[in-house]
Amino acid sequence: MKIIFLLILFLISFSNFAQIRGTITDDKGTPLSLVTILEENTYNGTSSNEQGNYELNIKKLGKHTVIFQYLGFKTQKITLIIDTFPFIQNIKLIEESLSLSEVVINTKDNPANAVIRHAIASKKENSEKTAHFKADFYSRGIFKVKDLPKKILGQKIGDLDGAVDSTGTGIIYLSETVSEIVFEKPDNLKEKIIASKVSGDNKGFSYNTAQATIYDFYDNSLDFGSKMISPIANNAFSYYKFKLEGTFQDENNFMINKIKVITKRDAEPVFEGYIYIVEDSWAIYAVDLDIKGYRMHQEFIDKMNLKQNFSYNKNNHIWAKNTQSLDFSAGIFGIKFNGKFSYVYSNYVFEKAFAKKTFTNEIVSFENNSNKKDSLFWNKIRPIPLTIEENTDYIKKDSVHNVRNSKKYLDSIDKKGNKFKFHNPVTGYHWKNSSQKKSFSYDGLLNLSSLSFNTVQGWNLDSGFTFKNWAAEEEKGKSTSISTKFNYGFSDDRLRVTGNYYHRFNNQNYATLTVFGGTKVNQFNPEEPITKFINSVSSLFFVDNYMKLYNKEFAGLSYSQDVNNSLYLKGNLEYQQRKPLFNTTNQAFVKSDNEYSSNNPLLPDDNLTPAFEEHHLTKASVFARINFGNKYISRPDGKINIKNDNYPTLYFGYENAFASNERKYEYQLISGQIKYDFNAGNKGILGINLKAGTFIHGDNISFVDYKHFNGNRTHIGTSERYLDVFNLLPYYSNSTNNAYFEAHLEHNDKGYIMNKIPLLNKLNSTLVLGFHALAVPNTKPYSEFTVGLDNLGFGKFKLFRFDYVHSFQNGVQEDGVVFGLKILNVLE
Repeated sequence: MKIIFLLILFLISFSNFAQIRGTITDDKGTPLSLVTILEENTYNGTSSNEQGNYELNIKKLGKHTVIFQYLGFKTQKITLIIDTFPFIQNIKLIEESLSLSEVVINTKDNPANAVIRHAIASKKENSEKTAHFKADFYSRGIFKVKDLPKKILGQKIGDLDGAVDSTGTGIIYLSETVSEIVFEKPDNLKEKIIASKVSGDNKGFSYNTAQATIYDFYDNSLDFGSKMISPIANNAFSYYKFKLEGTFQDENNFMINKIKVITKRDAEPVFEGYIYIVEDSWAIYAVDLDIKGYRMHQEFIDKMNLKQNFSYNKNNHIWAKNTQSLDFSAGIFGIKFNGKFSYVYSNYVFEKAFAKKTFTNEIVSFENNSNKKDSLFWNKIRPIPLTIEENTDYIKKDSVHNVRNSKKYLDSIDKKGNKFKFHNPVTGYHWKNSSQKKSFSYDGLLNLSSLSFNTVQGWNLDSGFTFKNWAAEEEKGKSTSISTKFNYGFSDDRLRVTGNYYHRFNNQNYATLTVFGGTKVNQFNPEEPITKFINSVSSLFFVDNYMKLYNKEFAGLSYSQDVNNSLYLKGNLEYQQRKPLFNTTNQAFVKSDNEYSSNNPLLPDDNLTPAFEEHHLTKASVFARINFGNKYISRPDGKINIKNDNYPTLYFGYENAFASNERKYEYQLISGQIKYDFNAGNKGILGINLKAGTFIHGDNISFVDYKHFNGNRTHIGTSERYLDVFNLLPYYSNSTNNAYFEAHLEHNDKGYIMNKIPLLNKLNSTLVLGFHALAVPNTKPYSEFTVGLDNLGFGKFKLFRFDYVHSFQNGVQEDGVVFGLKILNVLE
């Protein structure tokens, strides 16, 4: 009965505001989705939904010519005399009869190749015709899940706020936007969202924007995470074979060539499917292309399908994209996902050029109350009708949202979840007040996820408390958390406690204040190049205790914010009391003639001499990050900075140590860094990371304050890229209190070379070449070269990397291998 009621509501809303509307089917009565419907010689258009239903808004009564265009079917042009709204016009499309009779077959050349060559030669001219425009833009995204389990890795999933049923199936995301866009090729965009709708969140702002829809096949490559080669790229014949499947005439009597796009090598970043080219102008008429996940190095994605339809306007002689859809299917751990994003471009206004100040760093903004448009507004403006499933989802989730966000419901759920059980003192406890948006958690006495081993503390684990308050986060972006952590070492029999207060003031410049203090063990290198897990394994199984620690008692505060969308600043003031530590255990899981090294990085064989003398000081530091040319999205619920990849990121730091118990520990450090990714298109990415710095009055400072470098002696890599690590460098062999310079370069070919090597291309891996160099005074430079394979694994799980490393310093050469286990970085 409820479904019938929802259906009636849907049909009523569908009929009240439709102007020209109907259903489009083939000659067998099968509904056709994604049919393009256009008012002739205008850019007023729409598309049919999955049930073949369409709505076309016409501003006035009278005579109108409407075009129905669908790939594989004959285009229909119908003249309608409209005397009242809504006007019903059902359409039956007939399959297109392709013809090869007009094609002159050249035995020396494939006729499809000639069409593609013409398209390549003409693409600059055709692209420039749509290089500057204004338009109305509509987007809709839907994301579905199937076979979602009750738990993942022991964590309850629930029904995702009513999104999935008892079988783990349902719509987990449905959203729409209507916006006005101004666009200039290649990537200047100004978008104003005038309406936003998110199923199940009546205050929500959609993340659908035109920014994510710019797929231009006139470009040589399209960005899908990997640079996918366009079928009409300058080098298209290196990647594709083409077959002319036939030709047909459109409603304007243009001859359209249907070209089948065939891959030459399966593992390359290529499309397959069909591209339709207009004879003589050689413009794109339509594309219907598949993208396989492994070709994008996105193994969790099974397949994506991209469709684009273009329409011709006799007034300006321009072929312009009017509809685009992106379908995808994916899966992992037996869970299946699929979704679809539909886009409609209408009411184009093409310009020869825009004024210089048309485009600013703000690329997306929201009109006031854009998320509060009612169903009357949406039913009138929405170009693609909702399906029954989508309309039902909106109604059901809005109802569920209202119920589940009521104080009565939230209190009842909290009451159930907040029950204290007898084992909670050991395993942990979580309390929540959802209506007031507060929570308290206790990690438990036996927090096994924190258990680790080092030779100073022996086995040690953490516990702690955390209080959070996010009552003002939704409106103003404010949030507060107070936490404390207890760390107990069983071998040194010592409890260390730290506390932390964090407050974020807003969601526009993300100003934050942090107050912290307590006692903890620290690695000499504050960047912690060796993780707790890796050190535990290395120590217990191989008697290699690489982690070196000291005791720090501290109190301080820090403040940070985005000064503007390109400049981030952070200031820090901290008092520190440092004490040396010594090994307290020689426990290991294996019998070995080797012994643990001392906790003194400078004297690994001396267990009696401390690495430094006990002392205290105060540090003040300022850190700046500059991203040139950053863009940003202005959302009512927060500002999102979009990095401009055309420019490097610059980092500057100044650190001043003062108020020490002895003047010799006081110093100043000035540092800088440049990071840049040079994108070579389908040939890969060259990552560059350059660092330099110098100490002032640092001659006699503590070894704690030296500049330490990220070495690695475990032969295990945990990061995605090795742009901040020396793969064979001992952790403290080159530490300095003077000047330094380090360089890291790494090129990932993204399959450009590997995809062309027989047998090896079956791995779908990428070739990685690296160079790393380090220079400090009074020491010979250190350098290393690496060559390796990334994106290794099984099936969808490409979590491994393997590198051969050759290092050189002061006449000493070393060879080694590094096994990359990227999953460890996630687990840590």
